[in-house]
This record gives sequence, C-alpha cells and structure tokens, in this order.
Amino acid sequence: MAEPVEWRADGTPFSPRFQDSYRSNDGGLSQARDVFVAGCGLPAAWRSAPRWCVLETGFGLGLNFLCTWQAWRNDPHRPPQLHYLATEAWPVDAADIRRNALVDIDLAPLAEELARGWWGLEPGTHRIALDGGRVLLTLLAGDSTESLRGLGRFADSVYLDGFSPGRNPEIWSPDAMRAVARCCRRDARLASWTASRAVRDGLTSAGFLVTEVEGVAPERPTIQARLVHLPARHVETPPVLPGRCVVIGAGLAGAAVARALALRGWQVEVMDAGAGPAAGASGVPAGLFAPHVSADDAVLSRLTRAGVRAMLGVLPDLLLQGVDWELSGVHQQHDDGTTTQHPSAGWLRPACLVSALLATPGISVEYGRCVPDIASLGDVLVVVAAGFETVDLLEPGFTLQPVAGQVSFGPVHGDPAAPSPFNGHGHFLPQVPTGNGTVWLAGASFERDVSAIVVSDTERSGHRADNQRRLGELLPTLKPHLPAMFASASDWRGVRATSPDRLPIVGPWPVDGTSVWLCTALGARGMTLCLLCAELLVARLHGEPLPVPPRLAEAVFTERVRKRMHGSGKTPV
Repeated sequence: MAEPVEWRADGTPFSPRFQDSYRSNDGGLSQARDVFVAGCGLPAAWRSAPRWCVLETGFGLGLNFLCTWQAWRNDPHRPPQLHYLATEAWPVDAADIRRNALVDIDLAPLAEELARGWWGLEPGTHRIALDGGRVLLTLLAGDSTESLRGLGRFADSVYLDGFSPGRNPEIWSPDAMRAVARCCRRDARLASWTASRAVRDGLTSAGFLVTEVEGVAPERPTIQARLVHLPARHVETPPVLPGRCVVIGAGLAGAAVARALALRGWQVEVMDAGAGPAAGASGVPAGLFAPHVSADDAVLSRLTRAGVRAMLGVLPDLLLQGVDWELSGVHQQHDDGTTTQHPSAGWLRPACLVSALLATPGISVEYGRCVPDIASLGDVLVVVAAGFETVDLLEPGFTLQPVAGQVSFGPVHGDPAAPSPFNGHGHFLPQVPTGNGTVWLAGASFERDVSAIVVSDTERSGHRADNQRRLGELLPTLKPHLPAMFASASDWRGVRATSPDRLPIVGPWPVDGTSVWLCTALGARGMTLCLLCAELLVARLHGEPLPVPPRLAEAVFTERVRKRMHGSGKTPV
C-alpha cells in the first residue's frame, strides 16, 4: 500500500508518519536545483564523463530526481547515460508524484513518464527505465542503511534529503553516513539541506570533507562535501570506455545486449549465421512475458519479476501495443489447480522486438555470418549470445542442454477463448494479430536433449497432439472445440538452451586473453529475461548499479559455472 500524503491548504505535501513536510512551502524547486543539483556541481561535473550516477537517500516525491533528469536533458554535453540510485522506505502513490511536479509545468511530462513505471514497489530493488533507456532509476524500497549494504562504489553525486534529523534520525545516523560513503567513488560530491552538527560529524567520520554554505532563503545553512578518505584496501577500477564490440547472435539475448551497449556509446556489430533477425528460438510467432510464482519466492521468481519490469520499461517505446505486444494479463495455473492472475504481464511477438532493438543507432548487423572461433574477431570486446551454438565457441567442458520446442497455432474463427493468456503445463494465447489475420497459439513441447528443427511428419503430428492434450488440461472448457481448432493448425519448432541449474549465464568468460562475455541459457523464459540479463551484463562491465540485489545477480553470473567446471577456486576476470 502506498504511503499516504496529506496535502495542506497551501499546496504543501505533508507526511503524517513523520509529521514533517516533503518540501519547502515555495514548491521546493529552489532547494532541488540550488542546494542539490548545483550543490553537487552539476551539470558541469558530469560533462565529458561516459556515465554519471547520483545517489539519493530519501526519494520522497521525486522532485530532486525530476530536476536532475531535466538538467541532464537540457545539457548538450551530458553523458550518454544517467543513473539515479535512490532509497525510499515508504514509496508514495504515483498520483502524488504527478501532483507534486505541477510546481513546474516543464516537469509534468517527466513526472508522467516516471508515474507509468511506478508500480509494484514492494520492498526490494526496482529498476525503472526512462527516456528511452538513457535514464535509469534504481529504487531501493526499504531502510536506507540496509538497502545500501554491499552495493559497491557507484555514486558520483550524493543528495541527502530525508525528513529532518529530529523526525527521522535513522536516515542521518553515523551508520547511514558510512553506508553512503561505501557507495561513493573517489571525490564524489555530496549536498544536503541540513547543516546539523550530528550530520556533519557523521559525514566527517565517514571520510567526507564537509563545508557549510549559505542556504536558499529563508532556509538555514546547508552543507556540501567531498569524499576524500577511502579504505586503505580500496582499489580504484579504471572505467571501461565505449569502443567497438561484436555481439554473436541476433536473437532476443543478442539484440538486447546490443541495444544496452549502443545506449552506452558502443559501436556494436551483430553477427548471426541466420538469414535475418530472430532466426533461431526467438523466431517463435508469439509468446508470454510473465513472472514466475513460487511458494518460497525462489531465485527464478525474483528474476522474472525484475524481467517483466525491464520489458515493460521498453515495449511502449519500441513496439505498437495491440499489434506487436499487449499488456493482456496472464493467468498462471499452479499444480494444485489454483490460478494466479498477473496483470503486469502479456504476450509479445519476439521477432518484432528483436528488429526494434537492432534498429538502435550504433548497431550494424551482418546476417549469414558464421564465426568459426572468437580469436578470428580480433582485439575487440565480444559478447556471445548464440543460444545453444554458444558451446561451439567456448572451451571444452562448457555445456548447455538443448531443449526443442514445438508450438501450434491456427486462425481464430469465433472459437471460444480464455479471457487472457494462460500459463501452466503449457500455455495458451487466445488472440494474436499477425499479417495473416488473428491466430491462437498453444504449446510448447519440451523435448530435452533434442536439437533437431526438422523432424518427420509423424513426430511433428505427435507433438501437435501433445499440445492439444495439454491445452485441454490447462483449459477444460476448450476441450469440445479443440479437434476443430487443431484440424487447421500449423506448427513452429525451435531449440532453446538451458544451463544445468536452469538459470541464465551472464558475465565475463576469458578466452585466450580475449575480453569475452556471455549472455545465454535463457531457456523458455527468453522473452521475460532478455532485457534484464542484458542490463546485468552491461552494468557489470561498466561498474554501474545493478538492476537487482547483488546476491540475486550472483545467481546468474558466470562464476558459478566456472566454479562447477574448475573447482572451488575463484574465477579470474
């Protein structure tokens, strides 16, 4: 449930929980722009930087974020990407974010875009992609000090903007200041509206050089600071600068990685052995993006929730809703016969998404290109996202399991349909528009250790019959109509790649000194996980904030695979 905001007669938003105002009576714009943005030396400080990261403790109604985003937009010398990492223990409703932004009409469109991604903010990490993926807000919903633990050093600028120390002392405690310092790069600049002695002392003990400055009238003095003391064991990692790279594979994984790299300034060459985009498993006529639900909220459940959010942050900008994709909702049927409805889920024509991702400026594609070995590509960054074919390019011992899948589809001629797509032991999409009319789609078979696309008519018919049977079990009300539906059905086959633990494989994979990275083994959930996995890859490559908690990211990183192959020693990176 969203945190309630009390709007006073003078238009000031007030927190009943903390008995404090969210901003000053003048609308808060002077404080946001002068105390925080200018107080951290922005926009001048980020000019010529390949990327920039702002950390804010106390996101509140988002005014500091909106003003920073606006300053980034208005700066012709801005970095290609703006990261904004923010903590907020009590997220408000999207309507309050919209209302608060009315203090400046130019902020309203930005607030509206933010509000569209402001959903499902239960405790945890939430990545909201904005401005075509060039502005990435990572919201840490929960206690600030706890949320910042173990994240790494990302922040170039810091805004301390919690409720007053007297009302909310935890967010200003010495522990909280140390947690902030642990997230900062060397010489990171910090600003806050309060010059409280306890806050200044806490920052000083955390390694900041603190200066008291004149505040925005009629406010009291404010502070600016710079991180000057880092732990002796701290090693500064040189930033990875964009250059030329090659992505092997023009399916969902490869296209998602190519776009993520291009948005960060890379010149990306995509190579694929197929005749066109999505020539492999990503060429399925349509499929579902939806979260997985488990009683213990397992790794896959948490990954798929983040994956759906990543997908919904991109689809409205790239594809035509109702034609290429639809937020139709998805019913998930559980083993006990109960169902869960996922309103933030839907269907997608993946080949359309692949084409749109590959159309990002900075990407070139070469089809019909077989890569015999990685060494032949020269001294460039290489990302292998070739599905099951990935095994042919890596060292012996790297294994993926091929899983063939066959879906059945046919024309919709008044056949009874489910109110929205269903997913369980099999899945059903009742209506998907195509160039040849509207079709239903059912499947898919799950043929482990099978890599054959071309099969006999007998095998193809058998898998079609299995799809019909599964659909009857998934939706018994359709049983009387299934013989007629499947009598005119067609089929599509593809091969998915899965890892031994059924999780994606993302991260560095050294090959004879070449900088090689992997994004593969997305299995049957490529549509749900491809954009998330791409963001995990580029975040790690560039030293950016991760879109999920670090421990969750480790579940898909390559180290677990190398450890399994080579023992318990640490993986060289």
